[in-house]
Amino acid sequence: MSIRDFAAHLGVSDRAVSNWEAGGEDYYPRPDSQAILDTALARASDEANARFAEALGASDEGPLAAAGIGVDSHKFLPVFIGIDHARRLRAHMTRDLANDWLESSSARVDHPEAPKCTLRVFACGVAMFHIVQTHEPSSLTELAVWRYRSYASDLPWAREKIRDLLDEDHPRAPSPEYVLSLYWLTSSPWTGSEYETALRLLSTPSVLVDRGAPGGPAPLDGKVEESLLASGFDHPDIVSFGVRGVSTGYAGWSGVSYASISQERSLTVDELVDCELTVQALWCFTHQIQRLIEDGQDPSMPEHFGWRFLRASYSRLTTARAQETAQHCLMREAIMKTSGLAERLRAAKDALRESVG
Repeated sequence: MSIRDFAAHLGVSDRAVSNWEAGGEDYYPRPDSQAILDTALARASDEANARFAEALGASDEGPLAAAGIGVDSHKFLPVFIGIDHARRLRAHMTRDLANDWLESSSARVDHPEAPKCTLRVFACGVAMFHIVQTHEPSSLTELAVWRYRSYASDLPWAREKIRDLLDEDHPRAPSPEYVLSLYWLTSSPWTGSEYETALRLLSTPSVLVDRGAPGGPAPLDGKVEESLLASGFDHPDIVSFGVRGVSTGYAGWSGVSYASISQERSLTVDELVDCELTVQALWCFTHQIQRLIEDGQDPSMPEHFGWRFLRASYSRLTTARAQETAQHCLMREAIMKTSGLAERLRAAKDALRESVG
């Protein structure tokens, strides 16, 4: 394309494109211009992607190989405790300012195996443990086995911790039911197609583990990982939200994996964590409504968190914001799709609306 045609295609001025071209790798577009380029990069063909990446100053060769695997593991354990309990706990916590529409407060808590663990309590009645651990496993299989074994200890730990905080000890006291993992890959020995395959396996680790082994989750034959890395691995439920030359990211039902190639242009770990905190909080909230329905009750919530709250949440999570970058939009859409939250929000909203007539 000519400069004029390219500018018209992106909806920007000829001068803006001329500045990008003249500046080369040393020129950084404004955030709104970068968002336009990111969108074009995400939707372009492979040939155009290479040219876009070069124009953006991003390496088309992908990440450089390192000596070993480095991973920051983020685990999210949500539990519905009720709005009254949430109000009582939040009175002793620090209010979070990052997300003003989904009000929450947080505090650090001690975890036996994690240097950083935060309890975030949402005004809508959801409490969530966020556990951060750094690992340097020898293989993806070793990491996958640790993941499932740690779930087996994290869930009862979180149950006891939340019951202590609420001063409740009866059998029906609130208890987390699942763990959602987010992996931020900091270093790896892979390049090319193996790198992409490794990120897919991080988001769907069950193919590397025998979860029904008598002694608990155990590694499958060591050649399984080697074979998958060599031949490739994909799954229909995995959704990519990376941008060529900038980042690699995959979202699946059981987790999310992400690696930054160009740190200046990729998402930050805080953006990924904030998205998961919001999605998992609302997933847990809607699950409580579903549980009431399945128990034969008419679901009800205080008006402030009734069907209008869910309608607003659906809009905020499915509609792009004016200042949202293309990469953030791709991430949000991928996580929403693989979590199934959009459908749950609609169903819960309809149920609450019907229950109030």
